[in-house]
Amino acid sequence: MTTSQPVLSLSHVSKSFPGVRALHDVSFALYPGQVTALIGENGAGKSTIVKILTGIYVPDEGEIVADGKVQHFASPRDSWAAGIAAIHQETVMFDELSVAENIFMGHMPGGRFIDWRDTKARARDLLARIEADFDADAPLKTLSVAQKHMVEITRALSHDASVIIMDEPTAALSRHEIDELFRIVAQLKAEGRSIIFISHKFDEIFRLSDRWVCLRDGEKVGEGLTSEVTEPDLVRLMVGRPIDQVFPKRDIPIGKTILEVQGLTNATEFADISFSLRKGEILGLYGLVGAGRSEAMQCVFGMSQPTRGSVKMDGMTLSIREPIDAIHAGISYVPEDRQDQGAFLPLGIRENITMASLAGHVRNFLLSTSSERAATRTLGGRLSVKAAHWEQALGELSGGNQQKVVIAKWLATKPKIIILDEPTKGIDVGSKAAVHDFIGELAEEGLAVILVSSELPEIMGLSDRVIVMHEGRIAAQFERGKGTGAAAWSAEAIVAAATGGPVQEQAA
Repeated sequence: MTTSQPVLSLSHVSKSFPGVRALHDVSFALYPGQVTALIGENGAGKSTIVKILTGIYVPDEGEIVADGKVQHFASPRDSWAAGIAAIHQETVMFDELSVAENIFMGHMPGGRFIDWRDTKARARDLLARIEADFDADAPLKTLSVAQKHMVEITRALSHDASVIIMDEPTAALSRHEIDELFRIVAQLKAEGRSIIFISHKFDEIFRLSDRWVCLRDGEKVGEGLTSEVTEPDLVRLMVGRPIDQVFPKRDIPIGKTILEVQGLTNATEFADISFSLRKGEILGLYGLVGAGRSEAMQCVFGMSQPTRGSVKMDGMTLSIREPIDAIHAGISYVPEDRQDQGAFLPLGIRENITMASLAGHVRNFLLSTSSERAATRTLGGRLSVKAAHWEQALGELSGGNQQKVVIAKWLATKPKIIILDEPTKGIDVGSKAAVHDFIGELAEEGLAVILVSSELPEIMGLSDRVIVMHEGRIAAQFERGKGTGAAAWSAEAIVAAATGGPVQEQAA
């Protein structure tokens, strides 16, 4: 353990909301020149800690100590003045302003009479420190997500922040952009800054962090040096049970081949995608952001058109020009972005569930609401959707229940194949377990499932086979257990394939 003095520490911090205990008696410290990974499932309390440290929430109990003094953050400005800066997954800046203006927003050189020459000169110096490849005069809206993160880092440097919080900063970045971000993090560490790194990606946690703190249900359940812990250890701490209990794999007989994709190519997104899928099989599709997983599946569903390649179902070549063709063929797709692509939040649960299958509820040329209600009760009950009533607006439900409704909508079309794109993204651990269990039920009933996920434990826990994509192409295929020519079924091998590394072949 380190012997240096903490830059910042939380001592016995608790926070409650009406009916919810968000944090209880949480204590940990941050040290200079170190990255501390803050880990835990959704709902564990990570966001509450970030909001307390950034002055959005005031703790009910406990204290925060920074620079040897007890701090009382009544607002984000107080936190900022204490040297704490946060970089969020969704950047909070001003698109219409320049990079320099965003960097110094709130503390412009010159005070009331802004010294624009000094502002731009200082902004360029800060950008040069992190080797940014864009100019201080550039409008923020012209930058990529990764470049906007760099602006936020530069903003923290402009205020000489001693603690920098990075909340899922790599979620929308490519592999190259992630490497660039990690280079900057190493530079920040070398300058003696302390970093809180929040990520659900274990490869990033082990690559980047020096220490870890794990939360579960609002309580700290462990902390230590990253070099002294394993991924199964962390999973067990996060969810309270071993990985084989988190993802109970059902023993389901695999049927005949139902889908064959050959040479599917889109000139700008993916190339030569070929695979087969069998009844009752869960096929995992894994890869890093930008690997082309979602784009390939959206093409199969008719949301985009390939430049070449074919899709066959039960041996017959399909002509899928738009999603309705895929639906008629028996293919459904649950998108990653449920709020923008998968649901209509102002509408009720019933309307959302029956939206893709309205034709089945027409009686004598009129839409039968009684038929819709019956289908909603059946599917909503089967997925254990928690709501006041079936007409309740979808936007009033939790993220997990919204996701269940979106899945129910596509099950209502009675598909033969269901593509689930990040089906547990942004939902709490209880809802996640329910979705995992339901995926197993679907396979058991003979549906063929394609599971697109960036969560390695989820992919390995549920899938019969795993296809790994890297830079738009299939890098490797893995089968549960052993088989001739199959790559070794291990987390290390799957991650290696996803990052473009060599794949160890498995003995026959």
